[in-house]
Amino acid sequence: MQVDFYQLTRDPAEKVLPPIAQRVLDGGGRLLVVSSDASQLDVISAALWGWKADSFLAHAKAGDDDAIQPILLSDAPDAANDARFIAMADGVWRDEALGFIRAFYLFPPSHTYNARTAWRTLADKENVERRYWKQDGGKWVQGP
Repeated sequence: MQVDFYQLTRDPAEKVLPPIAQRVLDGGGRLLVVSSDASQLDVISAALWGWKADSFLAHAKAGDDDAIQPILLSDAPDAANDARFIAMADGVWRDEALGFIRAFYLFPPSHTYNARTAWRTLADKENVERRYWKQDGGKWVQGP
């Protein structure tokens, strides 16, 4: 499984998640977006609806026909929509992410310690490939 660490130094999670979600959907996958902050999930929901002027990314919050949602927003890492991809938007690592084929771990500078701890812990896990991404101007580049 692959874990992508996204250090959010310029853009917040609601700006970073729509293109990630679009790539997951384009590949035929489903995505679970997790945050323990209900207001953050509201902001992410609005961003997914309005990401592009000519389209939207269909989604719902957990508890609303979960099984049919291509993108499910939840406060728990439970893929009721059969997602194989998970995005943790609140900067909190969850070990349940290891049950998915790919995890996107988005963290702001205030959660750098948490991210470093998760990075070190995952180094000892078999079959886990870690990647670190940082913002360089307006694009994402893979770090060392």
